[in-house]
Amino acid sequence: MKHIVMGTAGHVDHGKTALIKRLTGVDTDRLKEEKERGITIELGFASLSLPDGRVLGVVDVPGHERFVRNMVAGAAGIDLVVMVIAADEGVMPQTREHLQICTLLGIRKGFVALTKIDTVDEEWSKLVREDVREYLQGTFLEDAPVVPVSSLTGAGFPDLIETIGRMADEVEEASDVGLFRLPVDRVFTMKGFGTVVTGTLMSGCVTIGEEVEIFPAGLRARVRGIQVHNRPVDSAEAGQRTAVNLQGVDRAVIERGYLLAGKGALAVSQRLDCVYRHLGGAARKLKHRTLVRLHTGTSEVMARMILLDRDELEPGEEANAQLVLDTPLAVVAGDRFVVRSCSPVTTVGGGVILDPLSAKQKRFAQEVLEEFRLLSDGGEIEKLTVVMARAGIGGITEPRLVVRTGIRRAELRRRLEGMFSARSAILVDREETRVLSGPVYTRLQTGIIGELKGYHERFPLKEGISREELRTTLGLDDGAAQKIFNMALRELEKREELIAEKEHVRLKGHHVQLKGEMGNLRETIAGVYRQGGLSPPTVKEILERFPDRKKEIASLIQVMTREGELVRISEDLNFHQDALARLREEYRKFLDREGKATPASFRELTGLTRKFIIPLMEYFDMSKLTMRAGEHRILRERQEQ
Repeated sequence: MKHIVMGTAGHVDHGKTALIKRLTGVDTDRLKEEKERGITIELGFASLSLPDGRVLGVVDVPGHERFVRNMVAGAAGIDLVVMVIAADEGVMPQTREHLQICTLLGIRKGFVALTKIDTVDEEWSKLVREDVREYLQGTFLEDAPVVPVSSLTGAGFPDLIETIGRMADEVEEASDVGLFRLPVDRVFTMKGFGTVVTGTLMSGCVTIGEEVEIFPAGLRARVRGIQVHNRPVDSAEAGQRTAVNLQGVDRAVIERGYLLAGKGALAVSQRLDCVYRHLGGAARKLKHRTLVRLHTGTSEVMARMILLDRDELEPGEEANAQLVLDTPLAVVAGDRFVVRSCSPVTTVGGGVILDPLSAKQKRFAQEVLEEFRLLSDGGEIEKLTVVMARAGIGGITEPRLVVRTGIRRAELRRRLEGMFSARSAILVDREETRVLSGPVYTRLQTGIIGELKGYHERFPLKEGISREELRTTLGLDDGAAQKIFNMALRELEKREELIAEKEHVRLKGHHVQLKGEMGNLRETIAGVYRQGGLSPPTVKEILERFPDRKKEIASLIQVMTREGELVRISEDLNFHQDALARLREEYRKFLDREGKATPASFRELTGLTRKFIIPLMEYFDMSKLTMRAGEHRILRERQEQ
């Protein structure tokens, strides 16, 4: 079912509140000051029952120039606007400003209520209608009905109600990304219930018992009760005027401009990428870094306008920009905003948010401007491509993609499945619904291969780089990035481009190759070990033979040990493989003949000292030739038979 909110707009004292009272029976001026001064200061709310049974939410906004900020907050949720113009005054300054605001907020349906016709004659009324028609040329109201009415006598109200019903039929259902969001336009305490907030539910739905988050404060509360048009309901949907009774949060910590959303659905940001349009009627140019008042939803914050493709903006021009906020906000791509100047305070422009979770952008950079073009004018695939690329190597979750693209979740999933098939996106974690840009993933794999090539060139004596060092070098520090790194390694290993052995990684074709002087030095070390036979020098003793080349010797010994030319049997003791192979065969024959061996008999066999006997006997145990049996050794294979 389509839910519609109708709102007023127009100059002060043109009869907006009186019109609503005549229509609904509700006096929306509830404050004492409003009664005394005879003007609307705060937003007012009512509901209108149409003859066909439909119920419209109604928002009455103040018309005085001092309260335009309140008007913007109320207009943010309007689907159908009633532009109220008094027949005795015609188009006035706030008529113009309110129309500009409605245009900037994307309101596309409405009509004119020409009020106070009881105060003028027919000829004057006709002239005013002609003036109004002329003024509305080129606006979204240029073909809208103009309905003359008198809230005092009731004249014209049957036509007004018929017009409201007809225009409500023409209102298109607002785009809904599916995320529950309720911009707060009023907050109060109700005796016996506690904190209550109201607003126009702009997307998604909310149900009793649901846990919600309050932005930008980051507080959480539970929904205790819901009302729509003053009636208790179990849930509320997008487009409905909604009151929510919150449990677990004090009224003092919430104010107009805050936002209720689903738990964990949104995130606050202080940088918003946008397309900004400077109004044609603006009094002056807008310069780069101008301080402005930003209105979006029901919030108003100070912001710095960063122009990315020029230094100043003429009235009527449009630009790519980034808004840097004094106070963080939680918004969604596609949200509209209004900009007002600081002094004098007047509406100067507005636009659409392209990416609400952006990083600092480089001015005049062609790649940045191309991203803006795609986010503004591109299709859903192009927008997803840009946002995933911006998310970088850590990837991005599906809920964040909804926030940063404004694409409804069901459609988003359909688009992603196609991108997975084309490898333009990679599914990292189905449970977490984390995805990664395909080109970013390819660059990571290319970076891994490039880093390995560089490492092998810098350290030719090392078999490979440790996983941890490689990951750190690539800057993959957070948990999500680590998971993607491991996934990339597995895929590259499957494609036989690298080998990941335990904690080290190397290119598939990499082997330690020693040429020239290093090759000669290796042969020298090998000769020392061959000559040493079963009584080789310790590593320390070998290093002392080459005092100026200790680092190279240590690396070479590691390489020779890794490749099997040398066999390490203790912390400081290596043997040449040929010597150990001969001893192994002699030891086997001895055990076959004698049945067992002790340290004493092993000494008789080899002529070695205890320095070598014990490490060698333990080595043959570890290499599974022998096993201990009490105080002696026996052949393992004989025992296993």
